[in-house]
Amino acid sequence: MATAKQGMFNNRGPVDVRKVLSGKDGALFADDGTLLATIETFQTKVSVTNAKYQPLGDAQEHEVFTGYNVTLTFTETVISDERFIQELFDGMASGFMPDWNFQGSIRGRDGTYQRMNYRQCVPSGDIDLQNLSVGDTLKRAWSLFVNEPPELQSLLGG
Repeated sequence: MATAKQGMFNNRGPVDVRKVLSGKDGALFADDGTLLATIETFQTKVSVTNAKYQPLGDAQEHEVFTGYNVTLTFTETVISDERFIQELFDGMASGFMPDWNFQGSIRGRDGTYQRMNYRQCVPSGDIDLQNLSVGDTLKRAWSLFVNEPPELQSLLGG
């Protein structure tokens, strides 16, 4: 009886670590193209909502898409009070909250870019006004709700 040659499932070999991307390969920009250099981290998430249904005579439950929402969170390293905190305080005083547009960008090792636009981002959830601890860098966490579908401007190459 012949035996089959055993091998790895992943025959493409190990990942070339020279091509792995890190935080220094990405950036968050304001809508006017200004690099938000005091932003330490940013993250966008999509949350998909489905409705469950189960037709008569079918033992299996099914789901159908009903909607989604997108959130953008970032952590700002406080160097000086930037325009965002002033616009937030103006909004709290007037009762009309600001909305912002952002562009997230990741630069690939091959010179390609992945760009996504996030429009009509409004304050949502918790936002740090002052957050202090001894010996630590001052940071302010922001949480925004994205009111327009994100736009994928370009894909990252491989």
